[in-house]
Amino acid sequence: MHQNTTKMKKIILTSAAALYSAILFAQFGPEDTTRPKELDEIVVTATRTERKISNVAVPVRVIDQKTIQQAGSLRLRDILQEQAGLYMTNGFGVGVQMQGLSPDYTLIMVDGEPLVGRTAGVLDLNRVAVGNVRKIEIVKGPSSSLYGSEAMAGVINVITDNSFRKKLNAGIRYGFGNPDKGWGLPGASSTFENMDFSLQGSTTIGKLGIQFFSDANLFDAVSFRLYSAERVPQPVKRFTNQLQLSYRFSQKTKLSLSVRDAYDHIKQEFATTNNGGITHSYGREANNDLNMNAVLLHQFSDKVKNTTRLYATTYNGSQILHFREFTDSVYDDEFRQHFYRAENQTDVSWTRSTLTAGGGYAIDQVNSTRYDDISSRKQNTIAYGFAQYEWRPADAVTVIAGVRYDDNKLFAAAFSPKLALRYTVSKKLSLKASVGRGFKAPDFRQLYLNFTNNAAGGYSVFGSIDAVRIIDQLNRLGQIAEIRDDYSKLKQLTPEYSTGVNAGGTYTPTDKLNFNFNVFRNDIENLIDAREVAVRSNGTQIYSYINVKNAFTQGVELEAAYQFNEKFRVNAGYQYLYTADKADLQKIDSKTVFTRDENGFSRLLTKADYVGLPNRSRNMANLKLSYDNKKFFATSRILYRSKWVVSDADGNGLYNKQDEFAKGYVQLNISAGRQFKNGIRVQGGMDNVLNYRDINNLPNLAGRMIYLSAQFKLIP
Repeated sequence: MHQNTTKMKKIILTSAAALYSAILFAQFGPEDTTRPKELDEIVVTATRTERKISNVAVPVRVIDQKTIQQAGSLRLRDILQEQAGLYMTNGFGVGVQMQGLSPDYTLIMVDGEPLVGRTAGVLDLNRVAVGNVRKIEIVKGPSSSLYGSEAMAGVINVITDNSFRKKLNAGIRYGFGNPDKGWGLPGASSTFENMDFSLQGSTTIGKLGIQFFSDANLFDAVSFRLYSAERVPQPVKRFTNQLQLSYRFSQKTKLSLSVRDAYDHIKQEFATTNNGGITHSYGREANNDLNMNAVLLHQFSDKVKNTTRLYATTYNGSQILHFREFTDSVYDDEFRQHFYRAENQTDVSWTRSTLTAGGGYAIDQVNSTRYDDISSRKQNTIAYGFAQYEWRPADAVTVIAGVRYDDNKLFAAAFSPKLALRYTVSKKLSLKASVGRGFKAPDFRQLYLNFTNNAAGGYSVFGSIDAVRIIDQLNRLGQIAEIRDDYSKLKQLTPEYSTGVNAGGTYTPTDKLNFNFNVFRNDIENLIDAREVAVRSNGTQIYSYINVKNAFTQGVELEAAYQFNEKFRVNAGYQYLYTADKADLQKIDSKTVFTRDENGFSRLLTKADYVGLPNRSRNMANLKLSYDNKKFFATSRILYRSKWVVSDADGNGLYNKQDEFAKGYVQLNISAGRQFKNGIRVQGGMDNVLNYRDINNLPNLAGRMIYLSAQFKLIP
């Protein structure tokens, strides 16, 4: 622990020195006595209506366009990894863990509409380009009362630029590095390169607004060969195009249309091990994401506004792999998802209250070789209604009550209530608290999956609906060697539920300094877990899904910002997280679980040994130093994550201090740029300055990368 603290101090000093060196090129100006900008930011995700962030009663964070640009972020993953309390998970793409809850439970939206196409519950954040993003709103805690299933942990809403001001901008970026050697030379054969090209423009023609965005990202990704630190270059191509149209029929009526298309092509080469055997695979993966939405806004009067939304999205993913050990075998995976939704929302405002009410109907369809056959379609329909009432009985008090009803065709109906309170104690201090009920219905994967992974030794995963039938059939054929205890628990899955409590506030002792604090707890019921239910005669495992766990996550989140003057600012964030499976705690109390001490002798496991749910760190922190004089900027961002448990090394079924851990680490990113009068903006930076790597536990964390970029205003 002492070594980690000492290392942290050294990194902070190094970062501060790097930033100070950049600042020597500029001069400090007069002090800024304005109120911090983020307290007046307008947000919509937290309440489905426009509200100042200073009036919102739930934990919400806004990342503005300047922050995204100065960090040099290209994809959604890049910017989210630098936010307090968010952790990027690895496996089946990059997901986001919020308040200790897995990526399955966080709803990812673009312009208020959900993205689809998850793999093993993970929606890969690398699919979303941020070059045209105006801001990102992050709402923490159960949000099912407004957004339904998948919002049990919270919501991340990526809001694109829709200003329609006359402009035409182009951008280019080149990055390079060598994870093995630490430093790379541009153009060298061993260098990993990252190139990005973007074009964005908008204009108005009478009442019609037109805006487009195009981005091409070409880079070398990495994979790891087993038992070797050698990195294998894997070219990745990502293309994003978005067209937005806006037509104002009158001062009261406006129609907006948006079409977004994203395409990824990934060359793949990797090796996996199972049952002592190694399988080497090579091939490609291709994904296409098409979103189309229309929004009709009509202002009946100053008090009544109506919004109608139509949304359609399709996701097509395919993967073809060949095996060096089995030249006559090919893995061909196809996944197609279609999601359609119609929704209407009405907002009615009075002097001290606002009512938001609406409803909609959604159709979710999936065709996949992972289930039965690509021609076999799985479908679910959801009819829903929601209402939220915001009441201000006094200038200092805001009360928000909301509820949503989901009539899910595959499951029983679900109610999701929420209550939030905000109290402004003084100009310097405001307090807020909320309690909400979230739910997550079982997805198609957990119901219908019929998947054998030949690329990883041949294990199988069967959805709960067909698992018993398939396993019984294999058993009759003599292909089952052992039935596990969890086989008897296979039955129809029920939705997962979470009760989330958040309490905190904002303290602004001076115009330059402000603090945000939040204490949270999430109690999850009927958590769906993948369990081994049988073993084939050849030793390969068979898994399925059962409702088994009652778990909880709880912790504290702290954020602070200090504006030294008009140009120099410091932001810091910290999260302490504690998680547990309640069944594990009961086993420890019953004194039936053992582990081994440092000498290898068996002993009873105590609560002090228990570390909770896997792949979660107790401590996470970030620190950002920034300088900006409107012409020149420099930032230094430090990310810290403490160790986390990754496997049950002692085999007792619980995660404890005697198990295998991934090491904690510190990551340092720096950037600087300058704006010129002719509209050109140049920027340079270095990500992962310390070149931290963890091949086994952080495969998506690339080594040190240096980049240079330029933005051009083609139309001033």
